[in-house]
Amino acid sequence: MIVYNVTTKVSHAIAADWLSWLKTEHIPDLVQTGCFTQAVILHLVEADDEEGITYAVQYHAESQALYNRYMEKYAADMRKKALEKWGDRVISFRTLMHLVH
Repeated sequence: MIVYNVTTKVSHAIAADWLSWLKTEHIPDLVQTGCFTQAVILHLVEADDEEGITYAVQYHAESQALYNRYMEKYAADMRKKALEKWGDRVISFRTLMHLVH
């Protein structure tokens, strides 16, 4: 399994709205691409929350090919939508991981 991890620092002023959007729009849109089977939202508890709250969302893909499909067909549009909605009030970085059994 491939885990696509998106870690995001969210401004306190928009944190509740961003989390609601994440749960009701963004994650469902990503899962509907057929590239991911689920997403898990995590709050980083030992992060410095002075400038905002830090979350990690882990999207699970059954294969590297499905992740690649997401990156090729959907990622640019998803990132654009998020940037247009939230601008610089969120900062994200992405990592790709392989589940080790």
